[in-house]
Amino acid sequence: MNEKIEIQQGDITKVSVDAIVNAANNSLLGGGGVDGAIHKAGGKAILEECVKIRNKQGGCETGEAVITTAGELPAKYVIHTVGPVWNGGGTKGESEKLRNCYRNSLKLAIKYGIESIAFPNISTGVYRYPKEEAAKISIDEVKQFLQNDEKIKKVIFVCHDRANYELYIELLKEQD
Repeated sequence: MNEKIEIQQGDITKVSVDAIVNAANNSLLGGGGVDGAIHKAGGKAILEECVKIRNKQGGCETGEAVITTAGELPAKYVIHTVGPVWNGGGTKGESEKLRNCYRNSLKLAIKYGIESIAFPNISTGVYRYPKEEAAKISIDEVKQFLQNDEKIKKVIFVCHDRANYELYIELLKEQD
């Protein structure tokens, strides 16, 4: 199974896959962190499609996902998902909302014939989700999904920093 899961440290905007996942905010209009980096590197085409989606459905709810072009990025698509904000205790359904980010992104990938997808560490930046808990949820959710799906050939977790990279490597080894 793990031959389908890869861990990389680096910049998700430079990964050559069918789709990269953006840790977006509800407005879909870009922001800081990975969201800002994807919008900046991908160019105005991504924002233009996000505006169309926003005008049609009013943004994106936490845990949901939408898809746009990848503009000038090496990927074909960007799947935008809105992770939960951590409120100190996880009592507002944060873990299920985070699981939904991964699950709904993968469902959308299948719908669009995407075989390779790269995820950032959703909600672990300004949304303050505890990194280890978020990593466990992401790996678990992706593994569960891949057990029931043959269409997705490669899932890459792209960790921006060394600490998250080492955390993901260790957790993936533990779950083997």
